[in-house]
Amino acid sequence: MSVAAPALRRTPLESWVFARAGASDREGLRRHQLRALRETVARARERSEFYADRLAAVRPGDIASLDDVARLPFTTADDIRREGMRLLCVSPSEVARIVTLPTSGTTGEPKRIHFSAADQELTIDFFHHGMAVLAGPGDCVLILLPGERPGSVGELLAQGLDRLGATPLPYGPVRDVDDALDTLQRERASVVVGIPVQVLSLARRGLSQGRELRLRSVLLSTDHLPRAVASAVEGAWGCRVFDHYGTTETGLGGGVECDAHAGLHLREADLLFEVVDPRSGAALPPGHEGEVVFTTLTREAMPLIRYRTGDMGRFVTGPCPCGSSLRLLAGVRGRIGGIAGLAGGGSVTLADLDEALFALDDVLDFRARLAAEGEVDVLAVELAREGCGWPARHGTAAGRGGAAARRGGTAARRGGGAQRHTAALAGDDAALVESAMAALAGSVALRPACAAGRLRLVVSVAQRPWPGSDGTAKRRLLDERPRERS
Repeated sequence: MSVAAPALRRTPLESWVFARAGASDREGLRRHQLRALRETVARARERSEFYADRLAAVRPGDIASLDDVARLPFTTADDIRREGMRLLCVSPSEVARIVTLPTSGTTGEPKRIHFSAADQELTIDFFHHGMAVLAGPGDCVLILLPGERPGSVGELLAQGLDRLGATPLPYGPVRDVDDALDTLQRERASVVVGIPVQVLSLARRGLSQGRELRLRSVLLSTDHLPRAVASAVEGAWGCRVFDHYGTTETGLGGGVECDAHAGLHLREADLLFEVVDPRSGAALPPGHEGEVVFTTLTREAMPLIRYRTGDMGRFVTGPCPCGSSLRLLAGVRGRIGGIAGLAGGGSVTLADLDEALFALDDVLDFRARLAAEGEVDVLAVELAREGCGWPARHGTAAGRGGAAARRGGTAARRGGGAQRHTAALAGDDAALVESAMAALAGSVALRPACAAGRLRLVVSVAQRPWPGSDGTAKRRLLDERPRERS
């Protein structure tokens, strides 16, 4: 006789979202969102110099339904860089925290996001109830996020955990893997919150050292979460891994997975999300991937209306198996600007490389760049593996049309002919290079270009860490090809 699986717990985020919206169901939540959207537009037109100009032709009364949000103009990262203080709806004296983000845009100016004390209180409240998905009273939670400054993400998370009855253990981003593992073991933490690549390093180092580490749950945030990383952490620690989506612009918290792991339940009382076609800006239906856009509904200092995140995502079709009616966002897979077309057909993203390479047991991180050699694209990947901080011999493997490295050397394949290259590789590095070559050549994204002989793969193992290889820098696929090829 079969035993029925236990019923999934409904996400505790739902009751909090409904309470904040003064709603008892989905329709009540939508009425709150419409009312808050109108109020946000009215307040922005009245108090923000930027939005007074940008929304001059829009009257709050013209917004008859949530679909009318499409009538509002977008706000972009360049708007924040260029306009800065003109976006504020409060006086500078009412700003409690300014977060400065390095530029990746066209102006050279950083983004500065302003928060009032009330804005930060909303973030703490979200962390309190969002963390209830994976932690509870009595848990010791190791926080591997920046938390040294008042109002930083780690400090706000610690306040939220205090309210939950858990014991926060602020540590900060991992700089010394062994020290972080010692802390995790000594404090007997049952929950970890951290950056995907950094937590992967902890899990794989701890496993190789034979440490007895059994956690109940892990929340990974600040970067997109590859399935391969989640599986590796779960396998090493026997825990459940949860994904979180949030940016500084969302107020640090946006959505979190529940026990069903079917998508991220969104913070819908405070944020109105859309997914749009990145070219036309038209709204896309659930199931279609596009650019994630959001509007703040309760932000005091710097409201953002239809802010284009540059992140790729999609709404999940159908309800969550946990029974919640909150909207589900599938795990964000990367950046819109990170899609690189290939000469031999198809395209590749960092997320594609993540799934291929992080599935290999020895890989802790990697960096990748695309270059052009004549009519052929060259994808060069440098791997970080356990022990890469120690002097090690360095080698490469190159292949075209799906060629893989051979024992004692490398192989390159052009139009059916093979050319062997020797390299001074340590035995373990040679095996890792061979595995990585096979994984890349066999990936769905790269297979067409490899088969067409228009993509050459070059894989090496790092001799030493590179800047940002500790997981603190945003990971991206660097495209160095001429603009017409990218």
